[in-house]
Amino acid sequence: MKKKLLAGLVAALLVKSVFAFEPFQIRDIRVEGIQRTEAGTVFSYLPVKVGDTMNDEKAAAAIKTLFATGFFKDVRLEIDGQVLVVVLEERPAIASLEFTGLKTFKPEDLKKSLREVGLAESRIFDRAMVERAEQELKRQYLAQGHYAVEITTTITPLERNRVGVNFAVNEGDIAKIKQINIIGASAFKEGDLLDLFMLRTPGWITWYTKNDQYSKQKLSGDLEKLRSHYLDQGYLEFNIESTQVSISSNKQDIYITINITEGEKYTVSSVKLAGELLLPEAELTKLVQIKPGDVFSREKMTDTTKAISERLGNEGYAFANVNAAPELDKAKRQVAFTVFIDPGRRVYVRRINVVGNTKTRDEVIRREMRQVESSWYDGDKINKSRTRIDRLGYFDEVTVETPPVAGTTDQVDMEVKVKEKATGNLMLGAGFSSSDKLTLSGAITQQNIFGSGKHVGVQISTSKSNRVYSLSHTDPYFTVDGISQGFDVYHRDTDTSTLAVGSFGSKSTGGGVRYGFPIADDDYVNFGLSGDSTTLKVDTNSPLRYQDYVTRFGAKSTTWLTTLGWAKDSRDSVLYTTNGVYRRASFELALPGSTATYWRGSYQHQHFIPLAFDKRFTLALNGEIGFAKAYGNKELPFFKNYYAGGIGSVRGFESSSLGPRDPATGDLLGGTTRLIGNAELLFPVPGMGQDKSLRMSAFVDAGNVWGYDTKFSMGSLRYSTGVALSWNSPMGPLKFSFANPLNKKPEDKLQRLQFQMGSVF
Repeated sequence: MKKKLLAGLVAALLVKSVFAFEPFQIRDIRVEGIQRTEAGTVFSYLPVKVGDTMNDEKAAAAIKTLFATGFFKDVRLEIDGQVLVVVLEERPAIASLEFTGLKTFKPEDLKKSLREVGLAESRIFDRAMVERAEQELKRQYLAQGHYAVEITTTITPLERNRVGVNFAVNEGDIAKIKQINIIGASAFKEGDLLDLFMLRTPGWITWYTKNDQYSKQKLSGDLEKLRSHYLDQGYLEFNIESTQVSISSNKQDIYITINITEGEKYTVSSVKLAGELLLPEAELTKLVQIKPGDVFSREKMTDTTKAISERLGNEGYAFANVNAAPELDKAKRQVAFTVFIDPGRRVYVRRINVVGNTKTRDEVIRREMRQVESSWYDGDKINKSRTRIDRLGYFDEVTVETPPVAGTTDQVDMEVKVKEKATGNLMLGAGFSSSDKLTLSGAITQQNIFGSGKHVGVQISTSKSNRVYSLSHTDPYFTVDGISQGFDVYHRDTDTSTLAVGSFGSKSTGGGVRYGFPIADDDYVNFGLSGDSTTLKVDTNSPLRYQDYVTRFGAKSTTWLTTLGWAKDSRDSVLYTTNGVYRRASFELALPGSTATYWRGSYQHQHFIPLAFDKRFTLALNGEIGFAKAYGNKELPFFKNYYAGGIGSVRGFESSSLGPRDPATGDLLGGTTRLIGNAELLFPVPGMGQDKSLRMSAFVDAGNVWGYDTKFSMGSLRYSTGVALSWNSPMGPLKFSFANPLNKKPEDKLQRLQFQMGSVF
């Protein structure tokens, strides 16, 4: 029987009013031309079924629906008697995605990004989708600075109605910033302003930072730094007029031009408080950080409004609104500020919710809270709560939100959201230092075992002079009051024959228990009891004093120790400290009944001060002092002596090379008194912008060790000065210093270049 064509796509879309056939009742539907698509899939999309009356409108709707699936290249409807025949030509499927010429990206990474735009193996091929894929690939390369990238796509037909898609990529060279110009700057040197930027022209370290490659996000950040710099220096009317970014014809060089208007420099004529002052005005006035006569600083004004808002928040006014309104006197170049205070309603915390902890128990997080439920909102306690939870080290991210309770005006909930990280570590590593040479280390630790907040660690460290094997356990909340309990077991083998100190060997095995008592949020007192058994080994190469000690007291000694310590830490960061104070005191006493009875005490004080002229610079001051003495007609064990010299004390001198010497052999003995002082100016590495992985410093060190036949004397201090570099590299922390001793003596051993790489357990 001859088939009749019912409708085509054009007729379906444009000629709705013209019937190509007489309407008829469908007795059957037959699908032809499909290879991969199931007939049931076609039936599920068809807007008609057996028994329906077929007409022109329904034919047009059927064609439009099947085309909309994206599965088919051509769709025709035919009739065979009263049978509706659906003739389909399927689009090919993508059999493979291949890339050639890749250097910057891995194929699997690009396939993942293309999948997000709809192009992936086994999916239906669509030419428009390929064009979108090309644009996505170009976007990926442009983000990496490859502005000259060229992409050629080849479609290869394959058997069973499939195609292979190949992207040939010519990446080209990465475009670099050739020049950055600031037009309109007269108050400051252009070079000083460009030093504020993260973006910069190629330099000796930009291969690592990639800051010589243009980034829209980095430029936005740099422009904000430029704006802040001018506003902090009194230029209240500063404005960035325009920014142009252009690229050379060969797409290798990028030029950035920034046009600015500086305006006039303003001083502050007055600062007044207005609004509802719930606290004494004198108390609020103390929080004002900018005074009449000062050059205007947006930073100081922002800090003022923030301090007042936080102070009100500590009283329960969580939604206090504090704004500073300026009043300019352009003739006198002065500005008067009125700080308007609207405290709002006092609120309390209804409920504290913890979200995101799938492993860590709720109680481990809640016991760090300083804000409690059903009490007045206290911003300071909420911030301390977040800080204490973050310091646990169990989470990648800790955020605290205080949304208002719906239907109330005086209640908020405290939402603590945590993102857990793996707290169990298996670490195998190597380190190298100028003193210990190669150090191999390994550790298995679980900081949050079974989500309980308890710490268990097994560590192994081996170097040419020292081997340590240890097991430790700590329960930070042995009691509900926050008293911690822990124990340690260790074995240590020491051989100093390769070091600068007097030669001896020792094998020590011991263990102990310790307790920690919090006396404030950042204040801790520690107490411990331990036992140690040490076997000494000396020979004819050992200093006579060491040999005499073994002769008098024996090669084996047993010591029962009690320790007492105190620490207070208010540093803003442990790795990249810019502000704060760290203080630590410790006392160690060998109890009566030990082979050797002695005591040792030490105190350390560190102070980090951000400099007013540039907060990127930090002055770090460190002082340490230690004393040791025997009692009960005994002698201080020589392996408990203090040492100095090298990284960590007085750089430029060989490690542990300062202090008393054996009068016969000249071997270094260590001493009973140690004094160390360091002054260090920390600053970013030139060319690195705000990168915190690298940091340089200029330093002055002083220190020495006294004891035995040498008396304490400030005149015998050794001094050195130099520069240092700290790098938190992917391989581990690296410390490097170049120092010049200032008052070396003939017997001193020098080591101007010193470094240490890797963490030693």
